Amino acid sequence: MEADWAARADAAEAAVCERHVRMLWALPHTELGVVAWPAGGREGSFLVWNYWWQAHLLDCVLDAFERSGRADCAVRAKHVVAGHRLRNLTGWTNRYYDDMAWLALALERARRIRAFDKHAALRVLEAQFVDAWQPERGGGIPWRRGSDFFNVPANAPAALVLARTGRVRRAEDMADWMDRELRDDATYLLWDGVHLPEAGTPVVEQVFYTYCQGVALALEVELANRLDSREHRLRVYRMVEAIDRHLTVRGVIQGRGGGDGGLFAGILARYLAFAATKLRGDEPADRYARGTAAALVTTSAEHAWNNRLEVEGLPLFGHEWSEQAQLPMQWEAGRKPERDLSVQLSGWMLMEAAHRVTTRGVP
Repeated sequence: MEADWAARADAAEAAVCERHVRMLWALPHTELGVVAWPAGGREGSFLVWNYWWQAHLLDCVLDAFERSGRADCAVRAKHVVAGHRLRNLTGWTNRYYDDMAWLALALERARRIRAFDKHAALRVLEAQFVDAWQPERGGGIPWRRGSDFFNVPANAPAALVLARTGRVRRAEDMADWMDRELRDDATYLLWDGVHLPEAGTPVVEQVFYTYCQGVALALEVELANRLDSREHRLRVYRMVEAIDRHLTVRGVIQGRGGGDGGLFAGILARYLAFAATKLRGDEPADRYARGTAAALVTTSAEHAWNNRLEVEGLPLFGHEWSEQAQLPMQWEAGRKPERDLSVQLSGWMLMEAAHRVTTRGVP
């Protein structure tokens, strides 16, 4: 029987919202995601909150809004944005360009799909990325203010924001910088980043992260479409094949534990679905890239769903989608990654991604 991905996405949404989403400090019209379930005191009171996890919670709520058209999703999205702004205390920005880029991507999308409009906030964040560009240091924007580390997790989502807000040439400069300075010629994956000291030799951090490849892939798809660029299209082909070959096991995207790593696989799935449904072109290579990206999403989603736990009728996803999920306990000695909001958001993202590629079809 064909999977009902809308129902599965709806169940994932209900699970995260039931277990994790709460009003911020009893303030009306605010919500945020509690970063663990079951929660401890620091988590439940939002002393720990994780700026970029909340940005992905917002993106997941927007997924649900696009999928269902439900008014309550738009309301929740507005509440999450309000909670985010209040909990951040100092405004929309922080020291980390990657954090700000994830929030900006969600705000741009919310405006585009007419869930809500925070145009002024988006412009504040956009200006951060424009001003952080440092060609005199060799190009790129740093991971955070004052850092000598220039990495894909900051540059790729920031460039994607700029491409979608009209600064396409700057976005292309950033994509070209990553391809030139951080591409591994043996695999065609992108290294994490490079240290560019004021004086001294650049040092590349030679590690591959799934989410780096996902958002860089989305950037190349965006540029290929907007610029009708053969070069960016070729990069899409190479990246999809590289992801399939090096970052999956039997077609299932590999996980990276809990904490921040819990989001990595879900982000890759989100942007594989974007490539599968949005890459233009009718060459065999275009069709192959779209089909491969879609297959990685649906295969991963089938395994994640089959390996879930059911807790009070709602799914709990594992941190490694090819393995059985484990039930977390609040005070256990060895913390299970499934306790983390990041892991459950990844599962939700994956169900939404599978719904998109199976509903919209792969051209």
